[in-house]
Amino acid sequence: MSHLSVKEFKPAKMAVLTVSDTRNEETDTSGKYLVDALIEDGHHLADKKIVIDCPYKIRAIVSQWIADDNIEAVLVTGGTGFTSRDTTPEAVFVLFDKQVEGFGELFRHVSYQEIGSSTIQSRAIAGFANKTVIFCMPGSTGACKTAWTKIIKEQMNSTHKPCNFMPHIGI
Repeated sequence: MSHLSVKEFKPAKMAVLTVSDTRNEETDTSGKYLVDALIEDGHHLADKKIVIDCPYKIRAIVSQWIADDNIEAVLVTGGTGFTSRDTTPEAVFVLFDKQVEGFGELFRHVSYQEIGSSTIQSRAIAGFANKTVIFCMPGSTGACKTAWTKIIKEQMNSTHKPCNFMPHIGI
């Protein structure tokens, strides 16, 4: 009798960063959604912060988390649009060892089904740095829900087939 190899779910330790000049812990619905979603799906919250739209402050926090062996994934919400204050992609992209081009492409494809051509204004990106996966998504709660439920949740699930990101972050 052969035994089927069934992979076991393995949780990741994740950090959530909200990039905003106006939100605080009471008004940060996007960050709260991501925290609640990752915990509900069996992962662990390692840290959560809110930072103003400043590329150097964004980069400093994300760099610290990338260097932290206790953080395996970083979820960044906000700062991915085209206003002069939107600098998340510029702040984070230079930290990547490898870019996950498909994340932004797939996010915009899925988002198009929901908001039409306005999705073209999203500069959602993802990449790996020091065995940490970093996802940068728009600041709206709806966009975070789309990114989590349609992409990130499956890729951060060690049982998802045919492949997922977990082996790339050492899980």
